[in-house]
Amino acid sequence: MVFSSITFLIYFLPLFLLVYHFAPRTFKNGVILLGSVLFYAWGGPKFIFAILATTLLDFLFVQKMHGAKNHSAKKIWLILSLCMNLGMLFYFKYANFFIDNINALTGADIHWKKVLLPIGISFYTFESITYMVDVYRGVHAPLKSFWQYQTYILLFPKLIAGPIVRYHEIADQIQERAKSETFENKLHGLILFSIGLAKKVILANTIGSQADEVFGLKMQEIDTAAAWIGALSYTFQIYFDFSGYSDMAIGLCKTMGFNIPENFNNPYCSQSITEFWRRWHITLGNWMKNYLYIPLGGNKSGTFRTLINLWIVFLLSGLWHGAGWNFILWGAYHGLFLVLERWKLLKIYEKIPSLIRILFTFLIICTGWVLFRIDNIHYALHVVKQMYVFQFFGSMGYVHNDFMFSLILCIVFSFFILIPKLSNLQNKIYTFQADKPFKIKLMIIGALLYYIALSYIAALDFNPFIYFRF
Repeated sequence: MVFSSITFLIYFLPLFLLVYHFAPRTFKNGVILLGSVLFYAWGGPKFIFAILATTLLDFLFVQKMHGAKNHSAKKIWLILSLCMNLGMLFYFKYANFFIDNINALTGADIHWKKVLLPIGISFYTFESITYMVDVYRGVHAPLKSFWQYQTYILLFPKLIAGPIVRYHEIADQIQERAKSETFENKLHGLILFSIGLAKKVILANTIGSQADEVFGLKMQEIDTAAAWIGALSYTFQIYFDFSGYSDMAIGLCKTMGFNIPENFNNPYCSQSITEFWRRWHITLGNWMKNYLYIPLGGNKSGTFRTLINLWIVFLLSGLWHGAGWNFILWGAYHGLFLVLERWKLLKIYEKIPSLIRILFTFLIICTGWVLFRIDNIHYALHVVKQMYVFQFFGSMGYVHNDFMFSLILCIVFSFFILIPKLSNLQNKIYTFQADKPFKIKLMIIGALLYYIALSYIAALDFNPFIYFRF
């Protein structure tokens, strides 16, 4: 089940919110847990038992670790928990990839039953790791109740595609959030959900169908126009698809009294790739920094080691996104620019006007998304080449009638914060710090967006979710 489905919007969500709203406070976490199990089991009934089993083991391991009398014993329990979680992730997500590559490189014929990927495994594995590491580091005490821990891991708004919520950011809210369960927060949450739904359905789906059309062409049919139409379409599709889903998740959590971290902050307005990664998938960047980059040594071991650490982190970030060479190439590509910027490029950028820096960074990002989108690397590199050779064949039969309108909308909503007044408007919407008339207008706009999005879902067959498979 995904948020942009009729089943979720018409049946599951209204029923869940109704039950949750009227449930006594002591039963609210139970309602969340039951709803989350049902939500996940709807799309992956075979794997819900695997999640429940691993959460039980994680909880027991961390209890043992917290109660251990010496550092060595704590470390043993930490390693056991890490091995279990990373082992599960490797088996389900990467086993097929490694077996296929071993067969290709060695000529062997290792027979392997293809492993199905549990929905959202990358996200809830990372959150399980934050729990054990935060307790190990003494950042926060472990949860006393197993059911509270399951609520943290299975909380359905973030279960499938994040944001990745680190344990210490939400631990106290799981145990007590009465102050956050206000009418205003619930209203704001529903408005954010409607905005995210509109971004996903009205913008991402519309422009995304054009990307699929282009990248379904044969290689020899890709000219410069097709390459750019495909690249731009996917660039905006993945942004509005993923940021829209994150807005929906954050909004739903607000209706339950949870305040979880923002995941996107107008990333295409970035003036460098370094800045882009402070604005794109923010919770993944924070996770990589705190649980991978810093343990590798961070920037405390000299310039060369710092650059190597950066590149390792982004190679692994690419692999985290998917078991394919295109994802590894995409991670290496971003890692290269981060290394170059840390080395000298950022100083060069300071001499260039900001709008040119934004355009240059956007071109780098857009080119990278081609590598991310196309799993056939030969095809992907051909598209990248065609983007910059200015070779036109003339035929544009693959272009949808509404492409230009969709593209203009995506450009406007990606870059509008460059205008100060519109930036202030966005802040008022997302912080909800405004007067009553403005909030009433927002409520009306949110209801209209919800209705329009439902109409789009009912009318169109194209309704994918890109990060659903990660």
